[in-house]
This record gives sequence, structure tokens and C-alpha cells, in this order.
Amino acid sequence: MSKKFYVVWQGIKPGIYQNWADAKQQIDGQKNAQFMGFTSEQDAKKAFSAPYSHALKARSKTAPTTKKSPAHVDKAKSTHPIHIYSDGACSPNPGKSGTGIAIYQQGTLTDLWYGLYNANGTNNTAELLGLLMAFRMAENFISRGLTVDVLSDSKYSIDCITKWAAGWQKKGWTRGKGEEIKNLPLIQECFALYLTLKDKVSVSYVKGHANIEGNELADRMAVYARNQKQVELIPYKASLDIQTILAMPSG
Repeated sequence: MSKKFYVVWQGIKPGIYQNWADAKQQIDGQKNAQFMGFTSEQDAKKAFSAPYSHALKARSKTAPTTKKSPAHVDKAKSTHPIHIYSDGACSPNPGKSGTGIAIYQQGTLTDLWYGLYNANGTNNTAELLGLLMAFRMAENFISRGLTVDVLSDSKYSIDCITKWAAGWQKKGWTRGKGEEIKNLPLIQECFALYLTLKDKVSVSYVKGHANIEGNELADRMAVYARNQKQVELIPYKASLDIQTILAMPSG
């Protein structure tokens, strides 16, 4: 694995870090953290000498644009014309949380949604709510004969719904020996809906904070929901200018 360098513009201690663990300590729980990974120390130093917004603009110019094809999706998955990215943000954890959604149709960004603010949420509940909302939105596309790929950077949420829930259900919704399952009502609701859609929807893991446009935009919407204390999930009405949205606070 190639070495990476992480620039933290805004966090507990801004600077350049040589591993993710050290960088993560500077941004965890920080409301408006700004950071990015680089493949060389020279690139990291150059980026750190300028504002965070400059790095975002530079990367968006050099990265493959998702308006043609989402960067993470290989050609074998191109049969899914609808891609729905979901993400959750919480600061501190537990604390104030929000959820964001980004929808692409035929590779073009068409909708952003934000909301589900909870003053006493967690990262996991925000992420699970993102999956639930993505499944609800997928229903509409599926009813029109389209297939959908739902994407999340939360392995916990994906595994809860696609791997563990079936076994938990067979055990009477316990983890065995009567051990309690956290976030159970939300998991049950999400799993029940997933079962009705699973033949027409795929659920994919996408790495967070890896410059994948759809995930980054969903992240910005989740943080925006948290900062705006937006309880209802509502569409983002401002211009879908990707560079402008990417310059918004990240989680």
C-alpha cells in the first residue's frame, strides 16, 4: 500500500500527518473540520500552504468527473442507471447528527437532500437513517422499472441490513444469549424495506473521504443538516454547483 499524507486545515491541531490515525485525532468531534489525503509529502505541503477551498477546486479539476460516470463504479455495474449515496454526520458522537443524500441519474447529479437532525443522535443512527431514506427513494425509481445502486461509507449500516439482520431475526431479534441489539427499531424498519427491494437494488460500500464525488456531496448535506438543525428531510434548493457544495463544511 502506498504511503499517504494527510493535511488538516481546520481541526484541533492543523498540520500535515503521515498516517490516518494521527490525522483523525485532530478532526474527530470538530464541527467544521477540513482535511484531505495526498499521495506525496510534496503535494501535501503545497496544499497546506493554500486554503482548503483551493485544494478542493484543484482536485475536482483533475479527478474523473462523475457527471459522466461515478468514479467508483466499474463498467460491470453500469446496468444501474440510478445511484443513491447516503451519509450521516454527528458531532460529537453521540451528539448533534444529520443525514444527507445525493442522487445521480445516468451518471448526472440530479438531487441533493438533507435533514433528520437529532440533538441526541450518533454516527450509526445517522448512517442507518441514510440507508432507510435511500431505500424509500429507491422505491420510486424501481416502480418505474429502473434498478438502483445504494452507496454508503458505513460498513456497520450495510452489514446490519444485508448480513446480520436475517440471523438476528431468526434468533428473535437478539445477538444470541439475549444480548441486546443497538438501534434495533431502526434496523428492523430498514431491513423490512430492504427485503421488498433487494431483487432490484444493490447496496455497495464506498470508502469515505476518498474524493468520490457522490459520497462527498452526501457528506456535505449531512453536515449542513446538522448545522441547520433541519429535522425534516428536504431537497437542497440552491444551485447544484459541485465545487461550491464541496467547499461547504465536511464531516
